[in-house]
Amino acid sequence: MASFPLESALAIGLGANLSSSYGPPESTLRWIAPRLSDLLVEWGDADARDVRCSSFLKTQPVGGPPGQDAYCNAVLLMSRVKRPPSEMAALELLEQLQLLEQRCGRDRQREQRWGPRPLDLDLLFWGELRLEHSRLVLPHPRMHLRRFVLEPLLQAMQCTHPPCW
Repeated sequence: MASFPLESALAIGLGANLSSSYGPPESTLRWIAPRLSDLLVEWGDADARDVRCSSFLKTQPVGGPPGQDAYCNAVLLMSRVKRPPSEMAALELLEQLQLLEQRCGRDRQREQRWGPRPLDLDLLFWGELRLEHSRLVLPHPRMHLRRFVLEPLLQAMQCTHPPCW
């Protein structure tokens, strides 16, 4: 297993079950992953060689309206974020993630809770930061209950080389 310092690691869950302007869900994740990596490198003052991304996992929706299509999920892991964890920095990153979601057609004002979406980016954890804010809770409060997060997270943690987009 690859070794990296958890105290400076940051993980983002990626998911989609609707097509976006970039194509079906898997194509959307393939399009967004390198852009998300670039964002994290710049925002976190990190090295691109410290980015790991799981393969894509097809999963059934958890909660939400019945009849949804399966999700395509992955986890992107940045192992050495130089920027110190803080509430302000985490909320800044959340804003950047939500802008990427909007770019792929997500409209949080109109969507149904746990309903279908063209892109969902969840900040799962950032080192040992504990945060309870109205917009963000870290670590993600349901992460440990979700196969669609845990399987790709464990896979990303075991990667020994950066992804080839």
